[in-house]
Amino acid sequence: MEQKEQKSRATVRIKELPEEERPREKLLQRGVRFLRTEELLTILIGTGSRELSAAALAGNVLSLGRDGLYELADLAPEEMAALPGIGKAKACRIAAAVELGRRIASSSREVQPSLCSSGDVAKLFMEEMRRMKKEVFRVLYLNTKNQILSVEDVSVGIINSSIVHPREVFRPAVKKSAYAVILLHNHPSGNPEPSRNDLEITARLVESGRILGIEVLDHLIIGDGIFVSLKDRSLM
Repeated sequence: MEQKEQKSRATVRIKELPEEERPREKLLQRGVRFLRTEELLTILIGTGSRELSAAALAGNVLSLGRDGLYELADLAPEEMAALPGIGKAKACRIAAAVELGRRIASSSREVQPSLCSSGDVAKLFMEEMRRMKKEVFRVLYLNTKNQILSVEDVSVGIINSSIVHPREVFRPAVKKSAYAVILLHNHPSGNPEPSRNDLEITARLVESGRILGIEVLDHLIIGDGIFVSLKDRSLM
């Protein structure tokens, strides 16, 4: 009996729902923020398959990741397209919407704000770097107004002092006539607490910058929605 009920719900078409429960009508009447994630995906998917409704397909897409929406951003179009009823066209629409959201979230970089605090830096890079599966050591090159001239990824993978060499960090700084730099890297574990290796790398780069006349303003470690600033903690 329960299986029949679940099957019935899975095949109910959008047009068969009461008008106030249809995702598009709900969006127009109440606003996009009132829609559940499944309803937003249902709108992107548009139409169902012969066996499953658009809403059921949306639920199947979300079920690909253990954490639902969080992992949706990391799904490849090929993974979604492999689901029965999704296919390449629907998968591409979802992937495009996710990427558009990501670009909107990071678009404030283009206005080149002055970075006045560690929070300003974290706001710009948190959403991107918290999702990275490998450690990435990133350097921000700044002008005299603390505006970003350039962003460079110096190292990808296990970060240690032999890989993050001062010449790799400061060569672009000299070329771009940068006034100062800010260091960032992520901890894929989600825990941003600095390791001894993190502190050693920071001390080495601060000293190298002092010799070159290029100040290292901060070193941020990005975790899962949280960060640690070594400058704020007086660790550099």
